[in-house]
Amino acid sequence: MVAWIGHGSLPLEFKALLLLPVLSLLVLLSSRSFALMHDCGHNALFHSHWLNRTAGFLLGVLNAIPQHPWSRGHAFHHKHNGNWQLYRGPSALLTLRQYQDLSEQNKSIYAISRHPLMLFPGGFFYLIIKPRLTLILGMGEFLWSQLRQFANELSQKGWGSLQALPAQLRKHRSSYWYTSGELADLIANNILVITSWLLMSRLLGAGLFWSCYSVVMTASAAIFICIFFIQHNFKGSYAHGSDDWSYFQAAIEGSSNLEIPLWLNWFFADISYHSIHHLCERIPNYRLKECHLFNQHLLVSAKRLRISDVANCFGYILWDSDTQQLITIAESKVGAN
Repeated sequence: MVAWIGHGSLPLEFKALLLLPVLSLLVLLSSRSFALMHDCGHNALFHSHWLNRTAGFLLGVLNAIPQHPWSRGHAFHHKHNGNWQLYRGPSALLTLRQYQDLSEQNKSIYAISRHPLMLFPGGFFYLIIKPRLTLILGMGEFLWSQLRQFANELSQKGWGSLQALPAQLRKHRSSYWYTSGELADLIANNILVITSWLLMSRLLGAGLFWSCYSVVMTASAAIFICIFFIQHNFKGSYAHGSDDWSYFQAAIEGSSNLEIPLWLNWFFADISYHSIHHLCERIPNYRLKECHLFNQHLLVSAKRLRISDVANCFGYILWDSDTQQLITIAESKVGAN
């Protein structure tokens, strides 16, 4: 259908109108495939670990992101949810004191970097650029470290140091991946993704393919980064440090539940029932609603958000470690005065 839309006999305005519903549907389907990939990372979509691993890898190719490294990073989030002293990732926040120590220029840069509009360039970078850049930088780091180490060994032991080279390669610890499994997934994903880009560019034409593909991937990534952010950054969210952190309290009070239409929930694989997901990550998406309703008497303190609440959530970009809560920049200025 996309190829037919690109036919030269149709007026440009008509082509654009036809593309809108097609691209919108592709964005939603891409969002669902990302949600199912997320389930595979938790070994929740299938009973078989092998099926979860295989399906997760293929969905990762579809989403242009290596699933295994992503799922390991996401597992860290689940293990430390609500512990803002340990959290690392695209939604990491400054503490109030760190923010107050910044220059006015850097304060403005930080605020802009957390603005909702940054979801779009951030989404494009997250799916299209980052996985490729990670492999390039990681391989560069690997080659440079090995060359330096080999040069040192060569100067000390001569050519006999060649015998130690295989052991040195195995001992390498990268800043860009943690295990050989992550590296294998990263390489395989990049090979298949880049190959698919070349084939689709040849089939549809580079201009049509990249204009449509960029929109779909950017929008779907922005949606899920947005969902992830608002499900943990909201007024009253559980925000503690390591000393008094509670896994169960963080799951219930540090994860919001979204009130969205049923049809939209299907595209998001019911991840809107987020508190129960954090209480038990092995619940498959098609059981989340059922489990949420069955246990809702235990989730009375969990935050419920409507779509109209989304914009306000993006204000909570500072962690006040003294009061153990997320605050806005405006609230930080009131406290300073």
